[in-house]
Amino acid sequence: MNIAIKIPKSKYSQTVAFYRDILKLEVVEKAIDNPTVSKTHRVKFGNNVVWLDCVDNYTHSETWLELNTPDVDKATNYLKSNGVDTCDELEQLPENMHWITDPAGTVLIVKKRDE
Repeated sequence: MNIAIKIPKSKYSQTVAFYRDILKLEVVEKAIDNPTVSKTHRVKFGNNVVWLDCVDNYTHSETWLELNTPDVDKATNYLKSNGVDTCDELEQLPENMHWITDPAGTVLIVKKRDE
């Protein structure tokens, strides 16, 4: 399954770095010939592919994603040590889950991986 996140040019580099350097996901720039998307990166996101699309005339992005981890507390501490705070006020969650956002404002839920 593919998921596309349309990202404003001003936040694009920071967002690519977030997925590559902080979340440690496989991120590869791909050539694109598109009148509205100036750059794109392919991100392996579990069994899915997320396309980070740089859109020069966008002001914000809006995609919510799920990030599974074997240890939510360890993942949350890791994220905080990299300057990523939880924002659980976005929406009520069960215990041991957290909302975070990437630099472009995309919301991700950090939850325990189903065993």
